[in-house]
Amino acid sequence: MIPLIKSTFHQEKSTKEKISQFIRKNSHLSMADECAKFEKNFSKYQERKHCVMVNSGSSANLAIIQALLNLGKIKKGDMVGFSALTWSTNVMPLIQLGLTPIPIDIELSTLNVSSRTLLAAIKKYPLRMLFLTNLLGFCDDIDVIQRVCQKRNILLIEDNCESLGTIYKKKKLGNYGYASTFSFYVGHHMSTIEGGAICTDNESLATMLRIVRAHGWDRNLSFVKQKEIRNKFKVNSTFYSRYTFYELGYNFRPTEISGFIGNVQLRYIEKIISRRQANFLRMAIPIYQKTDRYYPIRFEHIERLSNFAVPVVCRSAAIRDELVRRCERVVEIRPIVGGDITNQPFYKKYMGQYAQTFRHSNARMVHERGLYFGNNPQLTKKDMDTIVKIFTR
Repeated sequence: MIPLIKSTFHQEKSTKEKISQFIRKNSHLSMADECAKFEKNFSKYQERKHCVMVNSGSSANLAIIQALLNLGKIKKGDMVGFSALTWSTNVMPLIQLGLTPIPIDIELSTLNVSSRTLLAAIKKYPLRMLFLTNLLGFCDDIDVIQRVCQKRNILLIEDNCESLGTIYKKKKLGNYGYASTFSFYVGHHMSTIEGGAICTDNESLATMLRIVRAHGWDRNLSFVKQKEIRNKFKVNSTFYSRYTFYELGYNFRPTEISGFIGNVQLRYIEKIISRRQANFLRMAIPIYQKTDRYYPIRFEHIERLSNFAVPVVCRSAAIRDELVRRCERVVEIRPIVGGDITNQPFYKKYMGQYAQTFRHSNARMVHERGLYFGNNPQLTKKDMDTIVKIFTR
């Protein structure tokens, strides 16, 4: 069977050897210098001023929402728009932290929220924030979305966990919002096994994220920032300062092992992205030409497509079911991310009044007729020929 992913890491053998050497020679494996080094390297790669590494992409999503609440950028009860076609832990933090998550439909042609669908939601709901998912390496007119949010004082945050390296209008996805989240889960573009990060250009937000990441204390801040917060709260005792908790927080700290792996894998990221784009074009172009079977997906507006997986949305459920049978024991497939999140049991339980109004959406069609197969740098010509044959015959 052709799996979604073929290896834990790029250059797996040499990476595992490096990890073994690192663990043997380092006695300190909790968050320290390697994580700080990764934050510096990743912020440089992403072209943002600050990076805060955490233990998963899901933690990154929860941390950013908590940090924004702590700073007063949003408040409990605020309506927050989210991409209806997304992953569960893009939405769960909104519910968990007392916000009101409002689903926004996607365009079938890009599988992403557009300015059109955003404006339609704004007419109905006074959104305070938009948590936008850049799905599978694609985007719609995110530059226009950014302008709409700026004009209407809507805080734009990007979940960029599936689109590391995609470039649209000369700017990397993840750089259009006030902040963006990333995942380094084993199946994603770059693996630290488990891991994630938040990037931003705002220093106050980066400081708050470091507080949120580690229990609400100041231990991982710079000396200058520690002095500021201790003076503000009149914490003068060295004995108590290390165990003073200033804000609501969690334990989202990564390990030095994750930081080290991230630094190793970041050396290969451009090669990984180039291979993913080449694989996508080789497979998707002939498949998407079968417009009698599939809805066309538009990607010509994207300068560099760092594809995570190749999605197919069928014209009917019967076609989708036929593909599932063809792929059995040959190609590993999945639903398109979490599908229409408003159709998931947790969303119906906690936000049923909004789920009921979303039955005839594009997101629901993708949920019922869509699937994706993996795209990874280890795919061979034979693998790709097999996949194309299944989806075009």
